[in-house]
Amino acid sequence: MMRRLPVVRRSPLLLGSNLSKMIEDVFRDFDRVAYDAAPSYGRTDVYEKDQSLVFETEIPGANREDVSIRVENETLVVTGEVKRNEEIDRDNYFRIGRRYGKFQRSFPLPADRVDSNAIRATFENGILTITAPMKESIVEKEKPIEIPIQ
Repeated sequence: MMRRLPVVRRSPLLLGSNLSKMIEDVFRDFDRVAYDAAPSYGRTDVYEKDQSLVFETEIPGANREDVSIRVENETLVVTGEVKRNEEIDRDNYFRIGRRYGKFQRSFPLPADRVDSNAIRATFENGILTITAPMKESIVEKEKPIEIPIQ
């Protein structure tokens, strides 16, 4: 005689329950979110150092002349292209694991704090470093204020 499992055990993720619906909602657009969160090109660290906002972006395989930086509508926009080696015929590849093509990354700027005309960039060893001097520190302004108890 075969014993039937309770419905909860037959459905390990509790399909049809509120928990299942919440899980489905979280992962519904996972592929789109993952793409935005971890792009193939332009993985970027953003931090404040010496009263400047610094953007360090990985662009392996790109050449300096294939990268463009502009400020548009209070947004820092980095565009470029990583080109494929055209000397090798595509039929001769066993595996193509590196990504090629155009890319674009955008970062909002705190317009009231950044001096857009003083932004500078360097490109070395596949790392694009953009430094945007600020009129006032974001970190200092965000520090909590201690209130004494009387």
